[in-house]
Amino acid sequence: MVHKVVTIGEMMGRLSPPGNLRFEQANSFQIDYGGGEFNVSASLSNYGIPTDFITAIPNNPLGNAALKVIRSFGIGDEHILRQGDRLGLYFLEHGAAGRNSNVIYDRANSSMSQIQPRTINWEIVFKDATWFHWSGITPALSQSAADVCKEAVEIASKMGLTISTDLNYRSKLWKYGKAPKQVMPDLLKYSHVILADVDTTLFMLGHQKIDPNYLDENEVKKVFQKVKNLLPNLTSIGMTYRHSVNASFQKIGGILYTDEQLYRTTIKDADPVIDRVGTGDAFMAGLLYGLLEHADDPQTAIDFATGACVLKHTIYGDINRVTKEEVFQFIHSDGSAKVSR
Repeated sequence: MVHKVVTIGEMMGRLSPPGNLRFEQANSFQIDYGGGEFNVSASLSNYGIPTDFITAIPNNPLGNAALKVIRSFGIGDEHILRQGDRLGLYFLEHGAAGRNSNVIYDRANSSMSQIQPRTINWEIVFKDATWFHWSGITPALSQSAADVCKEAVEIASKMGLTISTDLNYRSKLWKYGKAPKQVMPDLLKYSHVILADVDTTLFMLGHQKIDPNYLDENEVKKVFQKVKNLLPNLTSIGMTYRHSVNASFQKIGGILYTDEQLYRTTIKDADPVIDRVGTGDAFMAGLLYGLLEHADDPQTAIDFATGACVLKHTIYGDINRVTKEEVFQFIHSDGSAKVSR
């Protein structure tokens, strides 16, 4: 079966001081482009999965630069809206060792936050698609962006697409008067696959948080089943298992719950971390690839997702610039990363 994935989200410019300089030290910033859902499209395109990306960007030189990046990955751009006056920006200060990374958003009144319902013909967008992916970032931008997301999931569901969601809770974004529990349940009820820890999922659904012991398999199955009971269409739940030794050293594993079975990966070291931003998107894209191309092998799906996530820690920028062959090579290796000659 030929698959095609459609994603929706905000394309942003990222401004970072060089090296590990702090904001106060910076005399210059490097600009890169990315965004959670676009990062998923870029990874899938690298793995050979056709994708379309839906977004809104301004018709100015910054919007042109962002569009050039989108096109460089072979991602479909036919339905991208050119509107509004500004591309959303964020400033990233890279952490190191015991010092955290820090993000400052500058995305108020961005083109994507001003997107309106009934401006995208979703029947045409989804005509030859098999999968639709969105994240909790888009409905956090504005009421109108949440409305567009609702419009998209309703039509995708009617047209029989598989729908996935990365919950991606960003506390700095929900500023338009709505809490996640007032918006997300009505959107998540259409999802078949979600990526999130149990706490975040229950929080967005308006339920009391649970802090499960992820080492206890029976307890994890029980709380994942509780989440599935809350979302009638849900078939699979994925999550990363992360132990942060410090900003430069992460230990990463993955968990997938599907068909009432729990699949785990071995823990992989990401040391040293070059760039942590986009690693969750790399995991999400890896999981989608695994579920699309290895639907009968959940263990391979979660192994691939985890491997993609770990490799992204070694790559600067938002986007995971690896091939599927490199991911498979990594998950079957001992991690020594010898020179390939």
